[in-house]
Amino acid sequence: MESLPTTVSAKSDRRGRSSKSQNTSKPSLILAFFSCLAWLYVAGRLWQDAQYRAALNTVLKKNYDQRPKVLTVEDKLVVLGCKDLERRIVETEMELAQAKSQGYLKNQKSVSSSGKKMLAVIGVYTGFGSHLKRNKFRGSWMPRDDALKKLEERGVVIRFVIGRSANRGDSLDRKIDEENRATKDFLILENHEEAQEELPKKVKFFYSAAVQNWDAEYYVKVDDNVDLDLEGMIGLLESRRGQDGAYIGCMKSGDVITEEGSQWYEPEWWKFGDDKSYFRHATGSLVILSKNLAQYVNINSGLLKTYAFDDTTIGSWMIGVQATYIDDNRLCCSSTRQEKVCSMA
Repeated sequence: MESLPTTVSAKSDRRGRSSKSQNTSKPSLILAFFSCLAWLYVAGRLWQDAQYRAALNTVLKKNYDQRPKVLTVEDKLVVLGCKDLERRIVETEMELAQAKSQGYLKNQKSVSSSGKKMLAVIGVYTGFGSHLKRNKFRGSWMPRDDALKKLEERGVVIRFVIGRSANRGDSLDRKIDEENRATKDFLILENHEEAQEELPKKVKFFYSAAVQNWDAEYYVKVDDNVDLDLEGMIGLLESRRGQDGAYIGCMKSGDVITEEGSQWYEPEWWKFGDDKSYFRHATGSLVILSKNLAQYVNINSGLLKTYAFDDTTIGSWMIGVQATYIDDNRLCCSSTRQEKVCSMA
């Protein structure tokens, strides 16, 4: 009888331990269940993304295969049945490059506003403050009004050459426009700013504008301090008709001035070698270029280098082309010889 409580007590202890074990295993089962659900969700999303990627690749491949084919120029020439055209295009480009290097387009005439082949275009440099000089020329060697028109019928055009004021449309520009309306003897360079330091650039604008407006054998640049023997000039040019590549003037050379502040200072003196001497060039008072050389200036004006003075600037352009240098003493305006076509005014 005394051992009975001990037996009951042992059974009660086993049941307690079993109940505790069951209570501990329930949270683990729940955690495992939710982990399984999470794994199934992630696996489902990964599978779904893979399906989307596969479908997208299919659509992209289909669109790529259906896109229009980009044909090269060669493919198009083959399709059009004109493969030989490619060769002709290359040959034409080579001819144009050669023509440009020579300064004129092969077998092509420049367009003249008058529609007539002229002997010469003579451009007389002038400035805003040179009204009295212009009137002096008009009353001496330069024809005016009807006489100017008759001279053009003989094939010679004469124009005063001037640019525009730095302040476009100001009183300086308006006075030139008014004078031109009355005399009709100006060539106004709309894209050039008239200033002393811009004279070398004025050469480019003059020759370009002259070539574009008149089809002539020769283009003559004359300073505003020169008097011309007009008939002598016409005779000189007539004797040289048809001479391509002619660079005509009173040729000279001279020392390059390296001292800043001096009258003829050349800022780029170091380009002229150790002897500091200019190359052979026509004096700036009067320079004559044949048609193809003037066209060369017109075509390449954007690339041509200018120096401090217009005469050396033109001379530098002539070095690189097939120009024929013609030293004519009759064009030495400052000389004392009797037989000449110009003199200092």
